[in-house]
Amino acid sequence: MSIDAVQDQRAETRRRTAEALPLTGNEAIARGAWEAGVKVAAAYPGTPSTEILESLATYDPADVTAQWSVNEKVALDTAIGASFAGVRTLAAMKHVGLNVAADSLMSFSYIGAHGGLVLVVCDDPGIHSSQNEQDTRLFARLAGVPVLEPADAQEALDYVKAAFDLSEQFDTPVILRGTTRLSHTRSIVTVGARTEVPSRGFVGDHTRTVTIPANARRLHPKVIAREAALSQWMVTSPLTKRDDGSDRRCGIVTSGLAYLYVKEAAPQFPVLKLAGSYPLAADAIRDFAATVDRLIVVEELEPVLEESIRAMGIPAEGKSLFPRLGELSVELLREGLAKAGLVDTPVPLAPIDVTAMARPPVLCSGCPHTASFFALRSIGAHVAGDIGCYTLAAIDPLRSMDTCVCMGASIGNAVGMAKAGTEKPVVATIGDSTFLHSGIPPLIDAVYNKADLTVLILDNHITAMTGGQDHPGTGRDLRGAAAPRVDYAALCRAIGIDWVRVVDPYEVGRLLQTLREATAHRGVSVIIASRPCVLDPVKIKGAPVAVRASACIACQSCMNLGCPSITWSGELFEGRHKVTIDATTCIGCTICAQVCPTDCIQPVTRGAPT
Repeated sequence: MSIDAVQDQRAETRRRTAEALPLTGNEAIARGAWEAGVKVAAAYPGTPSTEILESLATYDPADVTAQWSVNEKVALDTAIGASFAGVRTLAAMKHVGLNVAADSLMSFSYIGAHGGLVLVVCDDPGIHSSQNEQDTRLFARLAGVPVLEPADAQEALDYVKAAFDLSEQFDTPVILRGTTRLSHTRSIVTVGARTEVPSRGFVGDHTRTVTIPANARRLHPKVIAREAALSQWMVTSPLTKRDDGSDRRCGIVTSGLAYLYVKEAAPQFPVLKLAGSYPLAADAIRDFAATVDRLIVVEELEPVLEESIRAMGIPAEGKSLFPRLGELSVELLREGLAKAGLVDTPVPLAPIDVTAMARPPVLCSGCPHTASFFALRSIGAHVAGDIGCYTLAAIDPLRSMDTCVCMGASIGNAVGMAKAGTEKPVVATIGDSTFLHSGIPPLIDAVYNKADLTVLILDNHITAMTGGQDHPGTGRDLRGAAAPRVDYAALCRAIGIDWVRVVDPYEVGRLLQTLREATAHRGVSVIIASRPCVLDPVKIKGAPVAVRASACIACQSCMNLGCPSITWSGELFEGRHKVTIDATTCIGCTICAQVCPTDCIQPVTRGAPT
């Protein structure tokens, strides 16, 4: 049965069993995968993609195995293995996670999918929670893998199901591209029943699944031929839609979420909404372009569609009118169309004479990373940082992180610093989840190459930055069941590190002394700062501390921690503001009390300070 026939059959089934639910885009993706009969799903948490696997984990374990993987490459490798075994499988990650998984994707594109494989990649236009703004559509073209781009939560569900069918019909992995806006906005979605898809059994063909050069040379032409066939599918697919408009002065070609902005900003113009950006629905674009005076391309981030259309010999405008960076908006579209002379220049909104109060991001009250970086600043080291909540230590007032490149880069960066030579000690900081993700190979490299550096593993017992997900160091799996737990100290000793210490970062004096000893050690030293996150999996709240104002000398030592519970009071000492502590947010970690030189910060249980 063709994909179109399957989709018609599903539409009829949905009409008979329709149920409407308010779902986010990520929840709709999970629901679509479940309805499509997915059996194995794996991911590494990363905003904006995290909730996809969390949502899949709420479905019956008998239907789908859902698991956190140690990193994105392992997640995709797991999905590839399940595809080899003949079942439908899904991997999910954010856009920079695809960098980690790219090696596997490039080879698997040649091999092709046995059981349907969908790779959901969520981009982050506007850089809300990422280190860059890369466009996954460029990766799809590089890998020769089709990419589908839903515009809303309903399409997210429908496109996932279509992606599994597409994967199996054309023997290819399929990328479903989401964005932050799609992932986290909620709308009504019509859902259906699950379709159980029988396993195809193990692929059993080593001439296809073993990518030695002889096999790869034979498989590459298949990828090229597949591209042409997929291009024709994009043309005839019901996912490619054409809206007629009343104003033929221009036609707009778009895909994904940008379609919604187009329909709101310029409903009068004809629109060709593509199912995806690769392979290009070339015949549909040619036919559409012939019906309008000008062709304008609206897409978020890179000019992927625009350049491809121009390469076809069709004049097209796009990035000369709309920005190449950040999220699109209705306002930006109207401004671009006005620049093109197609609509009136929007009337500027009257400025609002309000200045927002500066609210820089801070670590939580009682965060164990606060003490770790406060102590680090005291020893005057060059600090190579990593991805996590603790990246906030790069800004005031902690100001104790010098670099941060990408997941797992800190230790390798520190090796380079140490080998380059520096008068200061070199320290790499890395969180527990990030260490397991990609910190172990560079740590082995540091030992192997006899680098003089200290690694500070910030073990807060959870993947905190993305909302408290478990990992192999927490002792729990995605569904909350007990799981084996990594012993970081034993792991470090097993790779040849003799100097390993475990400290509680709330013991500030001991932590500082341990850091001094570690940086004085020649070779690789490791400190594991072990203390649970104060928010996940449970919110920690102890007896608060308070300031005895009569003894406060306004030295600002506690303010240098950057704790949001500590603020200036109206009282002055020698012209400087004294401090006060908000009892409702203070968790009683006592870090501030340990750095106070006058002992004016005390637990409330010792009597109300005055």
